Amino acid sequence: MSGASEPLLQLSGVHTHIGAYHILHGVDLDVPAGRTTLLLGRNGAGKTTTLRTIMGLWQASAGSVRFDGRDLVGEHTPGIAQQGIAYVPENMGIFSDLTVSENMLLAARGARTAAAIDAERLRWVFDLFPAIRKFWNHPAGLLSGGQKQMLAVSRAIVEPRKLILVDEPSKGLAPSIIQNMLSAFRQLKTAGVTMLLVEQNFNFARQLGDTVAVMDDGRVVHSGSMAELSDDESLQQRLLGLSLGAHH
Repeated sequence: MSGASEPLLQLSGVHTHIGAYHILHGVDLDVPAGRTTLLLGRNGAGKTTTLRTIMGLWQASAGSVRFDGRDLVGEHTPGIAQQGIAYVPENMGIFSDLTVSENMLLAARGARTAAAIDAERLRWVFDLFPAIRKFWNHPAGLLSGGQKQMLAVSRAIVEPRKLILVDEPSKGLAPSIIQNMLSAFRQLKTAGVTMLLVEQNFNFARQLGDTVAVMDDGRVVHSGSMAELSDDESLQQRLLGLSLGAHH
């Protein structure tokens, strides 16, 4: 395999145990550079565990997690983040008692004050999410659910990252906010940001995904192009157990 075609992130035979529970059963997953990969599957299929294993929050008990040519298994989460991976967990991980600007400063490791955050980068974030500029000095806990999700994604991109992992970016959001989120992710795609998104809303997923992997019972049971899955309702039915064309 030539370097050009090698995925930026590649999981091979990954097993993860949490206490007595064997959650991942040999996950194989490729995330190509510069593309958006969607990780789909029923609740409990192992999607969040996969993201947490990539980040070292839970350690793989077997297999390899290769990122940019380096195996991350056994590394601690801060070291993995320093390799250029940002993670937006389902609970968003923001600090409610801090202002929006303080939340952003914590994520901008190269800056000591909010004024020192890269101005061009910050303008780009503000263009993606105008609410971040509007509520810059407000406590993050006062934001709506959609605004908190925007802040969580903004924190992930306030510095250049090689890979962004996002767990259920559209969960619980109003339809109008979902459209804002879609627009922002499309702009991130255009900028060449590599993303791995876990998502339950197939309508959201099909509009963003270049490639897709479907999990079931701790394994990837299907991988391929999102266009192929979008066009094949019988495949959707078989893999996800519902007609996703009607699922919003």
